[in-house]
This record gives sequence, C-alpha cells and structure tokens, in this order.
Amino acid sequence: MTCAILSIGTEITRGELVNTNAAWIAAALTDLGFEVFEHASVDDDEPRIVATLERLAKQARVIVCTGGLGPTTDDLTTAAVAKTLGVGLERDEASLDHIRRRFEKLGRPMSPSNEKQADFPKGATVLANPIGTAPGFEVAIGGARAFFTPGVPREMQKMFDEQIVPRIRELSPNDSHQIRFRTFGLPESVVGEKLAGIEERNPGVIIGYRAHFPEIEVKVLARAKDKGEARDLATRAAAEVRTRLADVIYGEEEDTFAGVVGRALRTRGWTLAIAESCTGGLVGHLLTREPGASDFLVLDAVTYANSAKQAVLGVDEDALRGHGAVSAEVATGMAEGARRVSRADVALAITGIAGPTGGTETKPVGLVYLAVSTAKGTIVKERNFPWRDRMQIQTVAAYAGLSMVREACKNTP
Repeated sequence: MTCAILSIGTEITRGELVNTNAAWIAAALTDLGFEVFEHASVDDDEPRIVATLERLAKQARVIVCTGGLGPTTDDLTTAAVAKTLGVGLERDEASLDHIRRRFEKLGRPMSPSNEKQADFPKGATVLANPIGTAPGFEVAIGGARAFFTPGVPREMQKMFDEQIVPRIRELSPNDSHQIRFRTFGLPESVVGEKLAGIEERNPGVIIGYRAHFPEIEVKVLARAKDKGEARDLATRAAAEVRTRLADVIYGEEEDTFAGVVGRALRTRGWTLAIAESCTGGLVGHLLTREPGASDFLVLDAVTYANSAKQAVLGVDEDALRGHGAVSAEVATGMAEGARRVSRADVALAITGIAGPTGGTETKPVGLVYLAVSTAKGTIVKERNFPWRDRMQIQTVAAYAGLSMVREACKNTP
C-alpha cells in the first residue's frame, strides 16, 4: 500500500522551517506497514497545491497532508482541495462552535478570520482537533484517501494517532516489520561497512540508515507474506546487526542516549554531578530533557571561567597556571571537585576548545578532555574531534562524556 506525504507552506520551501512533520509521519506510516514513496513540499500557491495533489493521487492510495489550515490569507489548503475536487466549501457549525469555545477557554475573543477554519470541501469528513483551533478533514481524490491536518506538530501528531490511524489501519498490507537501533561512536560509512552482506543473506530485508549528528539510526525492515513471517525475518537480521555493532548500539526504537545513561544511573543507584566548561551546560540540558532526571542529577556546574573553576570546584591554581584550563590535570580537578562539593557517587567533567577560534598548534580546535570520578578513582580521556563547527564539537563532547558515565556504571561491580 503506497503512501505519500505532502507538506504545504512557503516557510518550508524557503527553508525557514525544518520539516519535522514529514519525517514523523513517514516513520509512523512505516511502522503501520505502509510503503512511503514520496515526501512532497509545495509553497502557499493554490495552482501548485492543486497540481501536486492531482499528481500524488494518481500514484498513492493514502496521502497525508499538513499545513495551510490556519486563519490567514496564505492558508490555502482547504480552498485548493475544493478546487481539486470541483466542489464548493460548506461551513460545519459543530467545528465553528468548537473554535469559539477554544477561544473562550483561552480568554480571548475569536477573530472573524478564524471562521474560515470551519469551512470544508463539500462532502469532506471532518477530523476533530482536540488541542487546537484548526480541524482537519478527509476526502477522496481519485483512488486516494487524502487526510489534511494542521502543521503544528503536536496537533498533527495527536490527530494522526486518534483520527487517521483508525481510518487507514485496515488498508495496511500487514506484511512488514521494522526494528530500529540507535548507535553512537562510528560514522555512517563505517556502520554501513560493518553491516555489508546482511541484506544478501536475508532476502526480504532492507537495511536503512538515518544520520542525526552525532547518532546513526539503523533500520532493519523486513517484508514477507504476513506480519509473523516478517517479524521473524527482521528479528534474525537484527540479531546479526546487534552482533556486528555491539560496541556502538546503545538502544532501540525511541530510546535516547541521555535516557539510557539515566537508566544506567538509576539501576546502579548512583547520583551524578557534572562540571562543564566548553559544553556550557549541554550535558545537563540533555539529561534534564528526560523525565525523572531529579532521581540522580544533583549538580551541573558551568564553570566557564578559571575563577569559577577555582571558587566552585576547588581546582588547583597551579594546575590552571601550569597546564592551562584545557588539560587532563584541570579536567581531573573539575571532576573530583564536583564530586566532592556535591557528594555525588560519580562526577563528569568536560573542558576543551570548541572553536571556531581559540586553538593553537599544541591545543587545536576540537581538543577536549573528559574526566569521570568515582570512589574507585578518576579516569581522564583526551579526545581530538575532527570537526570545526562549534555546536558539533560541543554535542559530540557531551555525548562522549555521557558515554564515560555509562561505562562507569557498567564496569563498577
């Protein structure tokens, strides 16, 4: 069963907005067993929207479209769909009442322009939007079932799960199964080389990759005569992937790196303190995005200046003067100081040169020292990251530090 995704909005075609909706919808459709053959984007231009819908409807059985259902003059999706079908618009009073009540709940008057959000192509099935003012709708365009939702991600996702999935689930061929692995530590090219030959040995399996710096997602998709056979095929191929990538796989499906590290700390029953310099609080940000970080995180000290390293963490002045802030000695002092002042079970410290300036011949941009201190002692690592982009260096340094914390949890009896 073929599906297409259409994203409408000039802000998307101009690159002013990252189109996360298409990626989310594609993953959800794939998980349901559908084959997504195209992601299309079109600007807020009615003739181009019509032409794109007509083209996609000739190839797809299901079309999921986002954007262009707002109250402003550049929100043209509904009118374009009506023109595609050769029908007029009609107002849905129940939807209009829902929009009014949404504004009343917010304590705001409803603008007359919002009334257009209750207009739909004649004969359309309205899709309720419980958390926004723009309802969606479903129509048939040729042989395709086309679904239209707002572009706001959380509204779209809720409507997809509650309104669209029940309507299309029965259309799925139900002959596929996918397993996703999350990896950190190797570039995409090396990951691909390590998995060479798996597809040939497992007919019906496709290995896919998605790079999201600094992670690589590996997708094992299997198609067979039915869901059970596809699951068995994917499971066999996934076992080989696990074996080949054992050192870099940190999780599966919706796992996050920070979430996995947090689970390791909880399992160990450890508390964590962090001392950051070049990463500027990024490690703490990654951890506190995950629910329940208060179970283990007791301190995140951004000691950017040398004076802060001394005053907050007690880093030795002689170490700073003799070796510089970016050194193994100072990283050690930061980690041990963070552990001492917080009384945490484990402490992580990161200091380095994130660039793009500030590097020297002996201490180039990308040089980072990471230290982890526990009751067993302190481990320090020197890393020379090859990137010159500041955010890339900060991100990979934060991941490398979290990786050391995870290893400490695994390796301590």
